[in-house]
Amino acid sequence: MIKTRFTELFGVQHPIAQGGMQWVGKAELVAAVANAGGLGFITALTQPTPEDLAKEIQRTKDMTDKPFGVNLTILPAIKPPPYAEYRAAIIESGVKAVETAGYKPQEHVDDFKKHGIKVIHKCTAVRHALSAERMGVDAISIDGFECAGHPGEDDIPGLVLIPAAADKVKIPMLASGGFGDARGLVAALALGADGINMGTRFCATKEAPIHDAFKQQMVANDERATDLIFRTLHNTARVAKNAISQKVVAIEKQGGATFEDVKDLVAGVRGREALGTGDVDAGIWSAGMIQGLIHDVPTVKELIDRIMSEAEAIIKGRLKNMVV
Repeated sequence: MIKTRFTELFGVQHPIAQGGMQWVGKAELVAAVANAGGLGFITALTQPTPEDLAKEIQRTKDMTDKPFGVNLTILPAIKPPPYAEYRAAIIESGVKAVETAGYKPQEHVDDFKKHGIKVIHKCTAVRHALSAERMGVDAISIDGFECAGHPGEDDIPGLVLIPAAADKVKIPMLASGGFGDARGLVAALALGADGINMGTRFCATKEAPIHDAFKQQMVANDERATDLIFRTLHNTARVAKNAISQKVVAIEKQGGATFEDVKDLVAGVRGREALGTGDVDAGIWSAGMIQGLIHDVPTVKELIDRIMSEAEAIIKGRLKNMVV
């Protein structure tokens, strides 16, 4: 067993988290992660209303008696979701861990902390991590350039970003972006993290609530099979390379593109429907470079057990034998 500040703080067996993922962070996956000894997060905004979120939290509780959390991502919008109502649903449901992400979560962090909820904030830069630490969060998740979703605009890969953050951040830290096996876990611990946060790798598991065609596509893909979209809009997102992402990249390369030029292509409803129907070219879907290290579709328990047993073998065997 590997014990870290993360496992002790959140009361879990293994230093592995499954962060919030739009359309994917649902009860069946989160409960499977919890039952396997990791910390899973329901994605709040995947649920259409705060009331639906409360039901999803209860559905997860019906599947596990282990700790799990909820992700609440705060993004600026012309018509934002009712964040305070989602926050209230989380608090009233008795969840003890929250992953926040996005724009100025201070009021949410304060309220969660007031109710005894531990908060992990997701960051893409050291300066953001230090800001979150000052904000009073309990831990941070530092997202390197390899990650799926939004890696920020600094383009710093994990090999540099993780130790750079570890040099300055005093609270527990998860390494995120490019993790999916035991080697990554051991490397993250060596770089100064207290555990890893996996997204794409958990999508390629039996319990992930997406069509099997996407899981098999991740197995078939290599580490080059992603595109960076919204680069010219300074809101970079890493997604799986497909027909739609290539169209978006081509439009941006023409210069002067606005969000209106790509809005229909990147619409969330298209991606959500594709995940259900199995058409991997029907919409945008998030996936990271870790696809190059995904070779099967195990159960969540098989995946976590394998990572932990192989990580211990690396630490006790290969690395120990190098010290003379």
